[in-house]
Amino acid sequence: MMLLQILALILDTATSLVGGACLLRLFMQHQRVPFSNPVGRFVFAVSDWLVLPMRKIVPAIGRWDTASLLATWVLKLAQIVVLSVLSTGVRNAPAWPILATLAVAQLMILAATVLLIAHVVLSWVQPRTPVADLLTRLVAPVLHPLRRLLPPLGGVDLSPLLAVLLLQIGSLVLDGVARSLAA
Repeated sequence: MMLLQILALILDTATSLVGGACLLRLFMQHQRVPFSNPVGRFVFAVSDWLVLPMRKIVPAIGRWDTASLLATWVLKLAQIVVLSVLSTGVRNAPAWPILATLAVAQLMILAATVLLIAHVVLSWVQPRTPVADLLTRLVAPVLHPLRRLLPPLGGVDLSPLLAVLLLQIGSLVLDGVARSLAA
């Protein structure tokens, strides 16, 4: 049992790192953020081996790099299949594609949360750096609608806090759905 937990941790860490890079690539391309910065070079280094072959199978849809999204889904599906086969066998095999989709959605929520927190911290510490500008462009689609609902109070922008709260609620809901499907 402990070996399975260790394997689960290693697989989750690896698929989340590479899948997170693929999702960051997806978001950066959609927001037309240049990849000529250290973050962009890291994203390419981590994700090229998986995304480039996927591009031969799946074309982009507008500004959406569907190959990056498919790569993340394939990684999460492989993680679910390996762990399911080792723990319960193929008992819940029909749910694997749905569980992989939920895992990608949870990874998107995690990535958005990390980006929001990094954005807030950098806005306090070093607001005028290339990485801060990159983060601002990436979190803007999430924060702009929330700023209309919750304008700054006393000069303090609480929209990132609201965004993280909503993302965490979404993560809890997805986790509950995934647990019910996996049971």
